[in-house]
Amino acid sequence: MKKCGFIFFLFLTINCSAQDSTYTRNVINTLTSKQFWGRGYTKEGMKKAADYLTAAYSKIGLLPMGTTYNQHFNFPVNTFPAKMSLAINGQKLIPGKDFIVNNESPGIKQTANLTQIDSFNYQASPHLQVVLKDKLTWSVATELGTSTIIQVNKKHFTTLPKKISVEIENKFLPKFDAANVCGFVKGTKFPDSLLIITAHYDHLGGLGANTYFPGANDNAAGVATLLSLAKYYAVHPQPYSIGFICFAAEEAGLLGSRYFVENPLVPLSKIKFLINLDLVGTGDAGMTVVNASVYPKAFSQLNAINNQNHYISKINSRGKAANSDHYFFTEKGVPAFFIYTQGGPPAYHDVFDKPETLPLTAYKNLFKLIVGFNQKLME
Repeated sequence: MKKCGFIFFLFLTINCSAQDSTYTRNVINTLTSKQFWGRGYTKEGMKKAADYLTAAYSKIGLLPMGTTYNQHFNFPVNTFPAKMSLAINGQKLIPGKDFIVNNESPGIKQTANLTQIDSFNYQASPHLQVVLKDKLTWSVATELGTSTIIQVNKKHFTTLPKKISVEIENKFLPKFDAANVCGFVKGTKFPDSLLIITAHYDHLGGLGANTYFPGANDNAAGVATLLSLAKYYAVHPQPYSIGFICFAAEEAGLLGSRYFVENPLVPLSKIKFLINLDLVGTGDAGMTVVNASVYPKAFSQLNAINNQNHYISKINSRGKAANSDHYFFTEKGVPAFFIYTQGGPPAYHDVFDKPETLPLTAYKNLFKLIVGFNQKLME
């Protein structure tokens, strides 16, 4: 009877904590706001986001993993801080919506005729090329190229592109400073054993002075879910210590997680399992677990919890993949899952990944699934 009462109490506790979707929404709305400018490399977007997370960790009551919450590192990155104008056939185009500049492109100022190479590629000069695309997808470059390549949404053209006028300013930063934000809740019985929850907080930043990429699903949703879990565990300490790491520079090539693994703030051998959250703002079509086939016992346990409680409609198994911040941990022998949800808006690495269209379909149930899975891992 006592055991049943405890389980019922635990269910109510998890359920009530998981209902704080208002907090999660507020975090997403804040991180995707203009103030944080895509949490990237211009207008101090990434620094502002790190400061926000540091304050959130402190307010929640997390302990720093090191002497402070922030683990600093630096890397080279190509940025576009200011001028970003393009006209083709005299028609002015909007950055992000109508065109993007390949991330490794140098700046350029030129007016020229366009020569057609094939159905999608046009040449203005040896160092300026236009590519017509069905979808504009941007990223981050840590190297500087020799040619400026502009991707243009082809729906804007009923006639062939013949003339281009462009002015683009780039600034290559050889040592951009960033910081992982790391904290934990100390375990009550086995504080040297850790379960880690991670999510990258950086996104693509801005394209010129007036366009930024909000990054709601990628990955404000993951960060908001992490902070919600941190709030829960701060109030309900577990036998193991529960760690929380918000990584920087994931979009630049998993640089933050790689730096942490190479300079760990806790012994990697003490991490019993790691759950990485990236792209978790949807869920009507289920979710996928990367490394499911690598750790079949853990995946079976996750499925058993889900089947018993009917949290997620479908959990797909995927093998090893170097597609998010779990990767370098598993390369060092740390068991880890990377979880992402599916369905919902198709926006990805574009200006349309906005909070107002993010459904957070599976947020509450994913929260409860993670808490239940972590509990199983500590048995």
